[in-house]
Amino acid sequence: MRFAHVALWTPDLDAASAFWRTYFGAEIGAPYHSRRRDGFVSRFVTLPDTDTHIELMTGPWIQPAPSREQVGWAHVAVSVGCIAAVDALATRCAADGCLLSPPRRTGDGFYEAVIAMPDGTPVEITI
Repeated sequence: MRFAHVALWTPDLDAASAFWRTYFGAEIGAPYHSRRRDGFVSRFVTLPDTDTHIELMTGPWIQPAPSREQVGWAHVAVSVGCIAAVDALATRCAADGCLLSPPRRTGDGFYEAVIAMPDGTPVEITI
């Protein structure tokens, strides 16, 4: 068993797509415009060298989350392979203004940093 994909609502599909392309080298699929739900548009993101997919979805009804800590998924974590890759991406994101939490070793031994999508959605980068 495996996840087929995860889906994420975002108010700006183009900015979210650019984030995944820019920082993770993701392939971005063509926009899908629903014929059943007026205004719904989605794009699939595929991370390099994986069969991992993220469906980015938007519609005119999407509102910013009132709080980042609420019921539901808290974040997605992407393994970038090694400490040096976490550090390099965190440095790049700090320069671009989207680093939320610098690289650190967590209490349970994980090495991670946290960056933010343009809408503020956190993405954890790990080894």
